[in-house]
Amino acid sequence: MTRIKRVGCVFILIGIAGLTGYSQDKGSEYVAPSEAVPRGKAPKMQVQLLNPGEPTKQYAVIFYQGDEAFSGLLEFAEKYHVTSAHFTAVGALNGATLGWFDPQRKMYKKIPINGQHEVIGMSGDIALYQGKPVVHTHMVVGSPDGTTRGGHVLEAHVSPTLEVMVAEDPVTMQKRFDPATDLTLIDPTLK
Repeated sequence: MTRIKRVGCVFILIGIAGLTGYSQDKGSEYVAPSEAVPRGKAPKMQVQLLNPGEPTKQYAVIFYQGDEAFSGLLEFAEKYHVTSAHFTAVGALNGATLGWFDPQRKMYKKIPINGQHEVIGMSGDIALYQGKPVVHTHMVVGSPDGTTRGGHVLEAHVSPTLEVMVAEDPVTMQKRFDPATDLTLIDPTLK
């Protein structure tokens, strides 16, 4: 019988993202939320507006071989002025780093994903923090033997494609910094 690996609390709230470069030490087992976003690594990304003329836009954001999807989603949100959205995706990767948030350390424990994997599911949202879009996403990936791993996406290297379907939300979602966790959290009371 196929053994399924579980990752606790897959849908943990995002930390500060998009505010700093990806400056972590690749050998470190943990990464601070403020250092969890690679930048500018999706040169083959293509975007298609799926419903021209509609007030709430829907996009297909397609990544290709070698693109880093997390930084590409942030680049997409900035370029297309997306202030609030949700998305899902399927595809495949050749290497990724997922994370599990350790509330004691206020850091993400890295979960390295080596080699070719199917993206079983990826979901997330885009909201604003201090006027800038922040991407929060989680994924579950499948190994060649059918086992799965999942967590918060720190980086994901596409191979051969990742198809992300983005739906803008009619109301802008805002985030606030939570000093108790060092994370930015969506706060529906913020306008």
